[in-house]
Amino acid sequence: NLKFLEFCILPLLTSFHLTLLQVTISLSKVELSVGESKFFTCTAIGEPESIDWYNPQGEKIISTQRIVVQKEGVRSRLTIYNANIEDAGIYRCQATDAKGQTQEATVVLEIYQKLTFREVVSPQEFKQGEDAEVVCRVSSSPAPAVSWLYHNEEVTTISDNRFAMLANNNLQILNINKSDEGIYRCEGRVEARGEIDFRDIIVIVNVPPAISMPQKSFNATAERGEEMTFSCRASGSPEPAISWFRNGKLIEENEKYILKGSNTELTVRNIINSDGGPYVCRATNKAGEDEKQAFLQVFVQPHIIQLKNETTFENGQVTLICDAEGEPIPEITWKRAVDGFTFTEGDKSPDGRIEVKGQHGSSSLHIKDVKLSDSGRYDCEAASRIGGHQKSMYLDIEYAPKFISNQTIYYSWEGNPINISCDVKSNPPASIHWRREKLVLPAKNTTNLKTYSTGRKMILEIAPTSDNDFGRYNCTATNRIGTRFQEYILALADVPSSPYGVKIIELSQTTAKVSFNKPDSHGGVPIHHYQVDVKEVASEIWKIVRSHGVQSESAISKCQPGTMNTTYEIRVGCSCKWKGQGDYSKIEISKTLPVREPSPPSIHGQPSSGKSFKLSITKQDDGGAPILEYIVKYRSKDKEDQWLEKKVQGNKDHIILEHLQWTMGYEVQITAANRLGYSEPTVYEFSMPPKPNIIKDTLFNGLGLGAVIGLGVAALLLILVVTDVSCFFIRQCGLLMCITRRMCGKKSGSSGKSKELEEGKAAYLKDGSKEPIVEMRTEDERITNHEDGSPVNEPNETTPLTEPEKLPLKEENGKEALNPETIEIKVSNDIIQSKEDDSKA
Repeated sequence: NLKFLEFCILPLLTSFHLTLLQVTISLSKVELSVGESKFFTCTAIGEPESIDWYNPQGEKIISTQRIVVQKEGVRSRLTIYNANIEDAGIYRCQATDAKGQTQEATVVLEIYQKLTFREVVSPQEFKQGEDAEVVCRVSSSPAPAVSWLYHNEEVTTISDNRFAMLANNNLQILNINKSDEGIYRCEGRVEARGEIDFRDIIVIVNVPPAISMPQKSFNATAERGEEMTFSCRASGSPEPAISWFRNGKLIEENEKYILKGSNTELTVRNIINSDGGPYVCRATNKAGEDEKQAFLQVFVQPHIIQLKNETTFENGQVTLICDAEGEPIPEITWKRAVDGFTFTEGDKSPDGRIEVKGQHGSSSLHIKDVKLSDSGRYDCEAASRIGGHQKSMYLDIEYAPKFISNQTIYYSWEGNPINISCDVKSNPPASIHWRREKLVLPAKNTTNLKTYSTGRKMILEIAPTSDNDFGRYNCTATNRIGTRFQEYILALADVPSSPYGVKIIELSQTTAKVSFNKPDSHGGVPIHHYQVDVKEVASEIWKIVRSHGVQSESAISKCQPGTMNTTYEIRVGCSCKWKGQGDYSKIEISKTLPVREPSPPSIHGQPSSGKSFKLSITKQDDGGAPILEYIVKYRSKDKEDQWLEKKVQGNKDHIILEHLQWTMGYEVQITAANRLGYSEPTVYEFSMPPKPNIIKDTLFNGLGLGAVIGLGVAALLLILVVTDVSCFFIRQCGLLMCITRRMCGKKSGSSGKSKELEEGKAAYLKDGSKEPIVEMRTEDERITNHEDGSPVNEPNETTPLTEPEKLPLKEENGKEALNPETIEIKVSNDIIQSKEDDSKA
């Protein structure tokens, strides 16, 4: 009997004390707009057998697609999607324990109608001058207060009394005009709940067309194939459509009439007497129409009857004459095309060289001290009050030959042919020939001299055979204006002078980089290349290194002695392709560096495919010995993990870091090693990009929201059941073990341990976690706080243990498996149980 009391009665009394029910709901009163969604969480403290929800009608709520009840242990969540007015009322959450005792809590749900705009049209169009009513229909519960704003100012406060709000909340604008056009804001407010919403309405004011015709009267000359263009511009909103009418008939484009610019221009071609009269321009838009007429009077327009091209000489003088007829007698204007300068009767140019005189339809433009810039086109325009006529003439200016080329000295040597170019411009073209002294070239007895004519150039080819071929040559150009000549010199080329300023600008174990200044004299022949000679001090043999080009100011060449820590002599010379080697510079003495450890590698990185990052290694100073390997250490900056190490062969030019975490920052240290040692580490930091969204057309895309939620809940319940059964058989713990012990009265091995298990369960429930409490880290890594990096306590006896090789290691997103080689699961020794069968973990 005592044993029965100890194992059955006492636990029941203790259980009765601990299972006193308390029920709370996360919210007590909620206001919800029609169409919105909300959830409420009901939590029962004690040991409830069931938790149920009841609607305002007192009926037990069964999950539907719109109203869903979800149970999670001692919690139950009620979710209402797309709330409507009928959902308002008091909802009860009732918990029942094993004895049938109940406790409940309530939440009040109030549903209201948000501000709603109906049939709000934008833009709204009105005709200028009419009384406009801008429509805005807005409703809510309770009824909203509606106001109108224009330029952030309420229309009721505008001093213009044309604005008024009507009883139906529409905005009235009397005698609306174009300046009233813009964006008007219809704003609704519900003072009771501080709700506000608005709609911006574009008000467009259509303005009837207004035609602007810059010229209404036109004169034309008949029977001369002339044409006349009428211009008609129209303003209005929207942009008016323009059409032309004559004698009440619409004018369409044909051989007689040409329409351009959206019908804003009408051209009448080949004018005859019958073309005279009114032409009506009509502009139309949705706000109305307007029309105006232009009148064409066919007369004899001005016509230029004499204008011809002229030719004169440079520094001479010339008179240009333009005669015109017409009724009335036209006025004549000259225009120089090259600069657009105009001259009328009595005008003079600023320099006084150009003057215009005229009378009775004749005008003369006189130019004295003629310059080459005066040549070109001149336009003569004859104009009267009924029209105008324009023609062009050209002034040609003849001048003596002029030499263009500035090069008068050429270099060559015996056996090397050279071309001397004599480039001449003149008007008219000049005859060009070469002379030497009084002898015209090529002479009969000069076989090594030839001439070639290429347009305005005369080329003299000289193939020197002796010193007599070097000297002065004369190019003479002649036309009817005059004769000009220019002297050219053919000089004997020589080797260039020696380079100077030789210095070593870079030095390593096996390489020296040399810079120097170019020679002061190139000898008349371009330098082909520079030559750097190098030898050991004790040696007599020079090693030759040629440059790969010629710098304009300095040349750089590399020599590779090949022996470390050795003294060398270096000299620089330059070579011409035909004249050979020039003098050497002064000898520069330099000593190569001894072999040492490599310099820190230079790297740059970029994301690679997947969760990888590529580090590229640029060519570096290897210290005189080949790089054997690169030692790479890396870790995440965010979690302050232990360093991971990776070695790469020295002949590689890149390193791939794999199995990294998305959006994680990493710190990398790369050290280069040769046979003498290690370089200083190069530190490089980078951050991984966010995970790309590549999930498309998955299985769940074809399922509804309710089906997806149902599958999720079912999967969660299945995981919990499997986990609990596993814990019952392997660890003798879990919900099933607790129920078994309470029903059978089996006492746990240790009251202290039972208490810790209960505390761990409570912490697990409070935290809301559904996964085992397992710490994942790299080997020999300290367990740290992932938020601030501070150390945290090791797992204790409440930490559920699993077999490491069976644990599905995943990231936070639960989709990518972690690398089993770099990650392991560790627990501290103090959680190992005393029982043999409990210590297998």
